[in-house]
Amino acid sequence: MYDADMETYDFTKIEKKWQDFWDQNKTFRVKEDPGVPKDKRLYVLDMFPYPSSAGLHVGHPEGYTATDIYCRYMKMNGHHVLHPMGFDSLGLPAENYAIKTGTHPRKSTEDNIKRFEEQIKSFGFCYDWDRVVCTHDENYYKWTQWIFLKIWEKGLAYEDEVPINWCPSCLTGLANEEVTDGKCERCHAQVERRNLRQWILRITAYADRLLADLDKLNWSEGLKIMQRNWIGRSEGANVKFSLEDKSDIIEVYTTRPDTLFGATYMVLSPEHSLVPKITTETQKKAVEDYIRQAKMKSDLERTDLAKEKTGVFTGAYAINPVNNQKIPVWISDYILISYGTGAIMAVPAHDERDFEFAKKFDLDIIQVVSKDGTLYDLDEAFTEKGVAVNSGQFNGLPTEEFKKKITEWLTEKGLGNFTINYKLRDWIFSRQRYWGEPIPLVHCKKCGIVPVPYEDLPLVLPEVESYTPTGTGESPLAAIEEWVNTSCPKCGGPGKRETNTMPQWAGSCWYYLRYLDPHNDKELASKEKIDYWMPVDLYVGGAEHAVLHLLYARFWHKVLFDLGIVNTDEPFMRLVNQGMILGEGGVKMSKSLGNVINPDDIIAESGADSMRLYEMFMGPLEASKPWSTRGIVGVKRFLERIWKISTREIVDTDPPEELVKLLHKTIKKVSNDTRSLDFNTAIAQMMIFTGEVYKEEKVHRKLWEPFILILSPYAPHLAEEAWEMLGNKPSIITVPYPTWIEELTKEDVVTVVYQVNGKIRDKEDVTIGLSKEIIQEKALSSERIKTHIDGKTIVKVIVVPNKLVNIVVK
Repeated sequence: MYDADMETYDFTKIEKKWQDFWDQNKTFRVKEDPGVPKDKRLYVLDMFPYPSSAGLHVGHPEGYTATDIYCRYMKMNGHHVLHPMGFDSLGLPAENYAIKTGTHPRKSTEDNIKRFEEQIKSFGFCYDWDRVVCTHDENYYKWTQWIFLKIWEKGLAYEDEVPINWCPSCLTGLANEEVTDGKCERCHAQVERRNLRQWILRITAYADRLLADLDKLNWSEGLKIMQRNWIGRSEGANVKFSLEDKSDIIEVYTTRPDTLFGATYMVLSPEHSLVPKITTETQKKAVEDYIRQAKMKSDLERTDLAKEKTGVFTGAYAINPVNNQKIPVWISDYILISYGTGAIMAVPAHDERDFEFAKKFDLDIIQVVSKDGTLYDLDEAFTEKGVAVNSGQFNGLPTEEFKKKITEWLTEKGLGNFTINYKLRDWIFSRQRYWGEPIPLVHCKKCGIVPVPYEDLPLVLPEVESYTPTGTGESPLAAIEEWVNTSCPKCGGPGKRETNTMPQWAGSCWYYLRYLDPHNDKELASKEKIDYWMPVDLYVGGAEHAVLHLLYARFWHKVLFDLGIVNTDEPFMRLVNQGMILGEGGVKMSKSLGNVINPDDIIAESGADSMRLYEMFMGPLEASKPWSTRGIVGVKRFLERIWKISTREIVDTDPPEELVKLLHKTIKKVSNDTRSLDFNTAIAQMMIFTGEVYKEEKVHRKLWEPFILILSPYAPHLAEEAWEMLGNKPSIITVPYPTWIEELTKEDVVTVVYQVNGKIRDKEDVTIGLSKEIIQEKALSSERIKTHIDGKTIVKVIVVPNKLVNIVVK
């Protein structure tokens, strides 16, 4: 009930009142209604947060507010909207905290979740809290394990020993993306390379589909390019180079087989299996020292184009298959074992890195591609297409034709073949940590690797005394003999459980499906509910997940599609990345700079509605923008003005015509801008409207009720209160969104530009629809125009109604 004694805008009291109302009445609970047509169902998803000990930062509510406004707007426009929230609650930080303090990761995680929930609820977001999922919950990761077993059954999960990024401080393997400038992004320790037994998912089997299906999605082109570049599909040839002593073959992949005649040396990855075999005694120490140094660098650091090229000669030589020339074999860390074959033929005349390397180590540079078919000195690598030179019988061929002919020639001679290659590597899925999903497999000496039976899932994490990784490459689980030692599910003999756990990515690969049916203990989600809601219509989150989370989730979804579990081959149809909120002055927020903004403080000082509105008013959703304390004060004043208007006497008489027109323009602009997520311009229009209404002594119901309705998605607490003050029953979210009359949104006047010989000399606001004659007369009567045409001859007058008049004189 509206408190008539509340004269000032007491946002704390108002916001608590309506949050309690929504919670008690389960206002935002949504159930599947078969009577709602498919085009009126909407699934809007936020990237769920990791519940860190720091709590929410101002970046979280930016995306959450955007989706909340959109969901409230769409609900009021007759849509059945699913808008859930959950927590990505497994992963390294909770385990690191446990190592430091002895606190069980479950306890610290659940304490953090409780705080996150309280903070999120303080914004008044319209989440259906009955659908919350947490990835660390056994009833959730039961189905993460179930999906893993399905992937394993399809032959898409395999075991291998591979070199990985190893953090000697965290004592675990890291993905390339978790390494920055050669250091662990979490603890900043120097990362090294180490060979470890790993579980790997065959994401490369889906590379073509992951690439092609990007065209189906309503994502920004920039985001699609990032995904395409990560997948990195290319066409070329695999070419075989024999070692000089004929002891072995080095196979290379190249996208430019047309440059083979210019290959003057070869480079192997330091991890290549041939390196110890071919290295001569005189070069052995230099090679071993170099390999040791390379282990200290991440893949990203090694392939940085800006870094100085380093390398060591192995002492061995190979034979170029097209001209039988002897060429030296080197090793260098800019060659990765994980891309192509881990070896390259170097063509310094036509590759920038090879050119720099050859110049530094005084290796031959032979031109084999020319822009015009002639030979000339090269001051830098010529990397474009052209005409073949110094290429034997292929001289004179244009690049594309030469590529085709040389590949056919290599195939005929048994020296190579056409190949499609990907930068995308299979996904290293293991983590040597405790706080992750156990991998449900058993190692049996008799039967090999055996899956835990589906009926025995979930395979639950055991209680442990120590969370410290063993440092041997095994997780803390390996030390718990009573858990590790088990019986083989197949033969009943002795077996050992898999002790690696899944990465944090696993739980976030499919959480959007569990929201559909979070309490189902028979399947990850019922087919009926998947068919009812999927795919996700709008997904909003930070750009930091633009590559891996989205790629991994799309991969798992396609596997589930192939298994007939989901109804679409893509999970997220429209994706929007919110921009970063920077500190005052445009620098990144950080604890060290002391410029971190705590959302709790803002809500305490100015209210949740002020915080919501301000974060949307800062600028376009997808742009990065700096925080401004003055800005939030201005938004709070705007809400206080709305409160003051709401406390005035309400009249049911017809309002002034100009305000009616402004109302309809405002409804139209706010509606269209909300639908397109242009929230900042929608708020600006609402400010214009209230500025005019504020001048009135009384409140016209016919103006104020529609306005409060369009305000409600943006400032729901104040809108609920104002709606009740108008004598209406809550909740406002159940009331249809107002419509506008198009005729009333049209401008009565338009600015017409007056030109002399094409140069603007004056302009004037005139009534729309004036005849050419009247507009021409107005232009010729302008005092400014007269100064430019007096004493001159008017050749002609060009009139474009409602736009311009151009007077041509000489």
